[in-house]
Amino acid sequence: MNERRKSKRLSMTGKLMLKALGGDGPESEVAIDIQNCSRHGLGFNCARQLMIGDNYQAELTIWTKEVINVFLQIVRSEKNEDDTYNYGCIFIGMPDSDRQRIAVYETVEELVPHDDDDEDE
Repeated sequence: MNERRKSKRLSMTGKLMLKALGGDGPESEVAIDIQNCSRHGLGFNCARQLMIGDNYQAELTIWTKEVINVFLQIVRSEKNEDDTYNYGCIFIGMPDSDRQRIAVYETVEELVPHDDDDEDE
């Protein structure tokens, strides 16, 4: 398989805010299991079924424990064997300062040795 990713993928924690666009209904929070993150987007697992093309707000907790508020657009969806869903999404309108914070994390992750570096991904 050819690698098409533009950036190294990173691990983070986060949650997704679900609210109909333009709606007055309540916003609900859904825990997401972030599998990877880059300056361009992220991949995550979630128990809720989301639609490709829909936009969501998310809070990402980065290595410094700071929270970055981002907007995501779902571009890929796949159902997992455990009846959860795996999603791929791109960041929408992310400020350069937040992209740069993620880029710094990429650099730190490349420089710090990890015990699991020898394992297959």
